Amino acid sequence: MRPQFFQALYEAFIAQLMADVRPLYAAAVSGLRERFPEVWVLDGSRLDQVAHRLKLTWDVRSPLLPGCLLVLYDLFRGLPRQIAFCADAARSELRRAQELLAQIPPGTLLVADRLYASVVFIAALSQHQLVCRLNRQVKVQQVKVLRRVQRGGGTLTERLVVVGSGQTAPPQRMRHIRWRARREALDLLTTVLEPTWLRAEEALACYRLRWQVERLFFDLKEVLDLHHFYLASPRGVAQQVYAAAVVYAAMRAAQARLAEMHGLTPEQLSPAKLFPRVARVSIAIVDAELTFAATQRANPEVVLTKPDWAELPPTQVALATLLIERRRGKRRKRRYCAGRRQWKSFTHLPGARKFGLS
Repeated sequence: MRPQFFQALYEAFIAQLMADVRPLYAAAVSGLRERFPEVWVLDGSRLDQVAHRLKLTWDVRSPLLPGCLLVLYDLFRGLPRQIAFCADAARSELRRAQELLAQIPPGTLLVADRLYASVVFIAALSQHQLVCRLNRQVKVQQVKVLRRVQRGGGTLTERLVVVGSGQTAPPQRMRHIRWRARREALDLLTTVLEPTWLRAEEALACYRLRWQVERLFFDLKEVLDLHHFYLASPRGVAQQVYAAAVVYAAMRAAQARLAEMHGLTPEQLSPAKLFPRVARVSIAIVDAELTFAATQRANPEVVLTKPDWAELPPTQVALATLLIERRRGKRRKRRYCAGRRQWKSFTHLPGARKFGLS
């Protein structure tokens, strides 16, 4: 089946899930909900290489990447509202993002990294707003300084600037927000020119929460095992991607509900601890339901009372075992294979069209 089928299936699932999901995430910038209909984080990631290869690729020594993802992450609901799978891992992320703009609700505030500080991309944002990190390769010309204040041990500066040289797209008027402290430096660009509509402090806090989408990619690949593909073709990979995304969205909705029941914020629960526990509890409850149904069928003349499944030992989990733990010491980095720099995309291999990969 084509990836478009599974993408439509995922979008239908998200549409149903949205009726029961409350915006409980990112409470620090909840005030933005009064001024923007949606606040989404935009980012992309390539998938890990496939270990099991098709016969077509036996003679290819380079690592093969089965595709890439582009995600629109709902900052307040903690869900990937849209996941666009592309079988060509070498396709430009910026170009794929431009094609996705028509599917984003008008007035949405997009939060992105420095890749999206492109004049061509900014010019395409006719119905959306953007907060992104400054790309040093983009020409920025100051128009005037809006304010400069000392706050929290650092200096906050807001400027009205013109971005771009006019060669690839018309120059764009934007607001430049600069934060300088002893151990922190951050430069942002935003298309929201009115400071009262998006305060500089809110833009900085919103961009820091952009790392939630990086956590999404980690949870998909590591917690939901998306770095091990059971099918070697991009179509098979797409099926696994959207299946994992459905599980992730359901788990995030459960995470928000559990946190609200116990007076916590959803971010206090660890997905790496919560998701496996929820899966095990769900399996235990399903097994119990099936056993009870089989018992009823075996005793049709007996009226049975269903037990409270919450009293089953597998369904009882201590809340303290699900809380996130602050990192101690230096952050561990994932090992990187130098050979992966010479990767190839499935769709660029000779004969890929014969297998329906391009």
